[in-house]
Amino acid sequence: MKKIEAIIRPEQFPLLRTKLEEVGINGLTVSEAAGCGQQRGRQGVFRGTSYEIKLLPKVKVEMVVEEEFVDEIVQIIQSTCSTNTVGDGKIFILPVENAIRIRTGESGKEAIL
Repeated sequence: MKKIEAIIRPEQFPLLRTKLEEVGINGLTVSEAAGCGQQRGRQGVFRGTSYEIKLLPKVKVEMVVEEEFVDEIVQIIQSTCSTNTVGDGKIFILPVENAIRIRTGESGKEAIL
């Protein structure tokens, strides 16, 4: 099993959710996040006063899937969330040793289905 973490632009999430549902991925954890990378923030103006926004809003999408689905899901995330501009986000893939469903005690791939 693998855990896929994607940090994306908030406005890209609704379409990504639809695309993941189409291929049968329904189990997601979604968190609001803030961060910066190459974007390095942006300038804002409030009542004529300029200020710097160093952390930009992002969405962190996490899912645990069977290893054979990783490439397909990564491709969906890339094609759906890419705007071809700085700040589109990152995808991280991590190994998962085990998963256990609390309610039933099921473990392994049965716990993530």
